[in-house]
Amino acid sequence: AQLVDLMEQQKLHPLSCGGGWDVVRKSICSAYFQNSSKIKGIGEYINMLSGIPSALHPSSALFGLGYTPDYVCYHELISTTKEYMSCVTAVEGEWLAELGPMFFSVKESYESALKRRQQEREDKARMDTEMLKKEEEEEVRRELEKKALEKRSGSASSSRRSAVATPGRAASRSTPKFMRKKGRIGF
Repeated sequence: AQLVDLMEQQKLHPLSCGGGWDVVRKSICSAYFQNSSKIKGIGEYINMLSGIPSALHPSSALFGLGYTPDYVCYHELISTTKEYMSCVTAVEGEWLAELGPMFFSVKESYESALKRRQQEREDKARMDTEMLKKEEEEEVRRELEKKALEKRSGSASSSRRSAVATPGRAASRSTPKFMRKKGRIGF
């Protein structure tokens, strides 16, 4: 009721998640990922950023659950003879890597790393064959364009070819030879 009143004050329409509690847990994880802990032993957790060992508070709903989740996010840490986490929510390890990538990452297992590398090799081989095929098509297209251009320029130049008339020049295609003037050389 308090949350509904706050939402109405802010003129927000409350939406229900229905039975999908993962949405709520993920939103809590996004806010409190810095207060996340990983299971260390039976009922013992260790903070993933500070390394502080802690345990579930006995008043927590997860305390008497029957199983202990691998990863949890908590709101506050109560210090007595031990450190106790209160307001605890079970989260998934992948969510921590997704929502706090600067702090967390997911290590791949050996099998998944092999599968990923094999998939990358297959993708690379497929892309290489596609690239070769495109290059061959491009080369064929260039050759056809070149032949068409030569054909057009060859027929056009033969019909339009004309001789340049220069006075004093022979009609031959050879380079003109300069002739010396007959007469004296020098002064």
